[in-house]
Amino acid sequence: MKLWGGRFAKSTDIMVDDFNSSIRFDKRLYKQDIKGSIAHVTMLGKQGIIAKEEADTIQGGLEELLIDIELDKVAFDIEAEDIHMNVEKLLIERIGNVAKKLHTGRSRNDQVTLDMRMYVKDEIGVLQAQLKELLHTLIHLAEDNVDTIMPGYTHLQKAQPITFAHHLMAYFEMFKRDMERLEDTYKRTNSLPLGAGALATTTYPLDREYVAELLDFDRICLNSIDAVSDRDYCLELMNGLSMLMMHLSRFSEEIILWCSHEFQFIELDDAFSTGSSIMPQKKNPDIAELVRGKAGRVFGSQFGLLTTMKALPLAYNKDMQEDKEATFDAIDTVKMCLPVFTKMLSTITVNKQNMYESAGGGFTNATDAADYLVKKNVPFRDAHAIVGQLVLYCVQNNTTLENMDLEAYKAISPIFEEDIYNAISLETCVNKRNVLGGPSKTMMEQVIAMNTEYLNQLKV
Repeated sequence: MKLWGGRFAKSTDIMVDDFNSSIRFDKRLYKQDIKGSIAHVTMLGKQGIIAKEEADTIQGGLEELLIDIELDKVAFDIEAEDIHMNVEKLLIERIGNVAKKLHTGRSRNDQVTLDMRMYVKDEIGVLQAQLKELLHTLIHLAEDNVDTIMPGYTHLQKAQPITFAHHLMAYFEMFKRDMERLEDTYKRTNSLPLGAGALATTTYPLDREYVAELLDFDRICLNSIDAVSDRDYCLELMNGLSMLMMHLSRFSEEIILWCSHEFQFIELDDAFSTGSSIMPQKKNPDIAELVRGKAGRVFGSQFGLLTTMKALPLAYNKDMQEDKEATFDAIDTVKMCLPVFTKMLSTITVNKQNMYESAGGGFTNATDAADYLVKKNVPFRDAHAIVGQLVLYCVQNNTTLENMDLEAYKAISPIFEEDIYNAISLETCVNKRNVLGGPSKTMMEQVIAMNTEYLNQLKV
């Protein structure tokens, strides 16, 4: 008979058992479930709700069960439905009827959300460590490329010259925000739901603050209904992971472009590329493409759970069992993508000359030509029009601003002098942008130093 089966006159259908069971996927919560149970039973003994000797016996049984599960000596039973009932059933088999006192003063409703909160907290730590590695990789790559000039783009059209370091550090800022979102999610997850019971707490004199201390929670949930029906922490985590994957996907898209024959800005290491079964010349960026593709998988997990939760009345409903597979899959996907993406990025070869030559095309220094005129007291709007005429002249005569004769410049505006050529050199265009946040070598070295200090202070 099931542990909850006293009210029922017949067994559940075997198809119902299979449909209702979550042990196939929630068995990964065994560690959190057992640790939560140890804290709960320790509190029961401390409060005199059960005898101290009974609490010690149950705790010992739970500790031994945890060891055996980790040694793969335990088989879970689908008829026991979930990890919570499996642990209790296994414990009863091992230490006898005293194990039946473990569930005093709690419900599976507050137990499952405790397990999930503990799991999310643990996984956030893993994700933060992986993300920190990516941030370190970006810092090191940027340090090596503060002088590597490349074209910056808007609308995927060449716009202004920047450095590769400047471009890389744009992604650093994105991933830094992702780190902050994980930190914020952890804070809101770190509230103890245990003691909420099914939805209305219990008549036993529980010491919830003591359990929170044992399980390293900062606070307790202050409303028992919200405690058992809240999955905001799962959704908030998945929102953060969706944004992280969006950033990885954008970066992947650029890597795919950069290693193409059309760009040739970088070359991927052979260990992080694949070939074609029919075209022997191919070197495909499959890792970046897979990361880009898996972003949609994480987005789907988030929207799936949002849809599940959107119309649920308070408090707990069985629909909320859907939180686990969605959360697990999102976490697993990101944990798989981050390390391989980081290693792929750390092994790229940067084709600095190709980047430089590409920055020299597409009139990326046109804005600087306009700024040259403004510094000679020409109103910016007039300067904009004059440089537009210069660009038209270059297009019609198949030349560039750098290669125009000074006479041609003066024919359009007599204000131009020989110093125009220095003003529009790529090095000048980059290094004169000496504003914090800009691409100049001085500013990039300052920002890299600031972000290195940020990484050193991260408690991950």
